[in-house]
Amino acid sequence: MGTIRFELRKAKADKDGKAPIRLIYQIKGQRKYYSTGQKLLPECWDKNKQQAIYLDKKTAKKVYPETKFELLLAASEVKDVNNDLDDLIRKIEAIEKRFEMDQVVYSAEMVVEKLKSDKTPTTKKEAPSNILFEYMDKYLEDHKATREAGSLTVYRTLKKHLQGYEQDTKRKVTFEKIDYSFFQSFQNYLLSLTKTVDSKEMPLLNNTTIAKQLSTIKTFLSYARKEGIKVSDKYRDFKIKKETLEVIALTNEEFECLYYLDLTSNKKLAHVRDIFCFACTTGLRYSDLAQLKREHIKQDEIKLTVKKTKEPLTIPLTPYSKSILAKYEEMCRPLPIISNQKLNDYVKELCQLAGISEPTEIVRFRGTKREAIIYPKYELIGVHTGRKTFATLSLEKGMSGEEVMTITGHKDYQSFKRYVKITEKRKKTVMLKAWGDELTAVKLKVV
Repeated sequence: MGTIRFELRKAKADKDGKAPIRLIYQIKGQRKYYSTGQKLLPECWDKNKQQAIYLDKKTAKKVYPETKFELLLAASEVKDVNNDLDDLIRKIEAIEKRFEMDQVVYSAEMVVEKLKSDKTPTTKKEAPSNILFEYMDKYLEDHKATREAGSLTVYRTLKKHLQGYEQDTKRKVTFEKIDYSFFQSFQNYLLSLTKTVDSKEMPLLNNTTIAKQLSTIKTFLSYARKEGIKVSDKYRDFKIKKETLEVIALTNEEFECLYYLDLTSNKKLAHVRDIFCFACTTGLRYSDLAQLKREHIKQDEIKLTVKKTKEPLTIPLTPYSKSILAKYEEMCRPLPIISNQKLNDYVKELCQLAGISEPTEIVRFRGTKREAIIYPKYELIGVHTGRKTFATLSLEKGMSGEEVMTITGHKDYQSFKRYVKITEKRKKTVMLKAWGDELTAVKLKVV
């Protein structure tokens, strides 16, 4: 029998530094070469063991600081490479055994030529990546009738980023290869994306957006697993760091200012004000404002099934919301609803007109870099601010969190608290209620 060994051809490395692995088969002084089709960085190859090795990024940064860390093999990829090399050895041993059984005197050239002729098409290697992206398309198609268009946009963006990652790193993205190492690598890829601003390269995504992309992958993988797709579970220990976001809501004074603002000369903004203030006093999302019909209004309350969660809700009407509905009682629809995009634009215009321009700091992180930008408050207000305002002012006016949640439709406090902004006024009210607003007069006896 001949001898088999593998050689990493560093002289043939590509522009990324990946070198091809070739098999060297030798018998009776004859030597023949065979391309394995595998390529990897020299740092991922152990010459003595004749195997690919896993190198974590922390170690790589210390030992090989110049390495392109995104090109390092994931643990699952190391296993795949070594399995392929072991498979070649088994195939050669089988060829040798066949020659011996047929009593054929064979040479190195004969063995390698037989190995080449038995080589099966490698098109299957392309399939796993295609399957993942095709399944994402299926997911989008299956959910377009039951999910909000905005939520599905996140999945389309994710698919675009995954394809970009695959193209840039030359690493196939498959269900089986999405593990802990992949999440680290994909997160670094997203952090590396840039855009040009005033002739300068700036990060494209902040940490909040990246966390959303990573969370979406986990949601998608969970769905695929339930559908019977074989998915690696080695990614589950990867922790996604979610930063606390500012909650933009109107104060009671700002709400009152908007509600009573004289807009008799501006019908467009008068309609926008009424829609927005209705959201502030009911906690409804835009999707439910848009679907609101006369039959949903039952005397002193609104009864409707929420479009996002498919859950029925009962929302009591306040004097504010009643008075808004009364303005449009001659119309077929309860509110003069317009498109979400236009409503968001006009709400900013409305709030600017009302003087809601308190400087508001927004802090975001891109990797470890902190970015703080000061905006006039009206630039940060959109129709969804109405829902946040409802939660905030309801708490400020004395409602409990549980009571507010029954109206907004939140199932748990974890998801509800992001809409809540406990104001300084609320803190003062609660403190005074607990401790009293003046000292109790107590006469002390002289001892």
